[in-house]
Amino acid sequence: MGTDLLTEFIVDNYEVHEWKHSCAILKNDFPVEWSEIIDLLENFRLEKSMIATPGGRKSPVSNFIDTFLYQRNWEEKSFDIKIEVDGSIRETPTHKIDCYKNNVALEIEWNNKDPFFDRDLNNFRLLFDLGAISVGVILTRCDELQDIFKEIGRGSSFGASTTHMSKLLPRLKGGAAGGCPILVLGISKKLFIDDMKNEQNNKQL
Repeated sequence: MGTDLLTEFIVDNYEVHEWKHSCAILKNDFPVEWSEIIDLLENFRLEKSMIATPGGRKSPVSNFIDTFLYQRNWEEKSFDIKIEVDGSIRETPTHKIDCYKNNVALEIEWNNKDPFFDRDLNNFRLLFDLGAISVGVILTRCDELQDIFKEIGRGSSFGASTTHMSKLLPRLKGGAAGGCPILVLGISKKLFIDDMKNEQNNKQL
């Protein structure tokens, strides 16, 4: 199993799925990017304040991940693709990749509408077929986090039609990513930290 290449912490704290040897490809062909993804996953914690605070354009979870990788020279990336057929140029626009570096594409789907998974996988398939990326990574949330959202009073903000693991897996198993190797990681309850506890205790004092 390629997931054996991941650290014990990641296997214990994330729900992990891989397609077409993505872990082996990352570790052997893209060791720098692999190491940076490992560092990200081991440093990330799902803090209560990230959930309790309503997000704006970008959620605190996505902002943490983006910032961590951008500081290591990853970037948001769009591709300008044009296909010529009998002299006729056809533009094939693609959606921006959240985090891209050296042919590795990583998408964060924390709380979008679930059709965003279709967009991501179709994007990965097209870019892989054209040689623009070699592997795709999707970081999303486990279904079990809904219990925490309800306890915090944010359950309605993370509905059944938003991006979480059980919405992604059927699409992957159905071949939506084509031949693109994919690594999927789900943020689980084990990563949750109540960073607001001390603040609440101080207010009570």
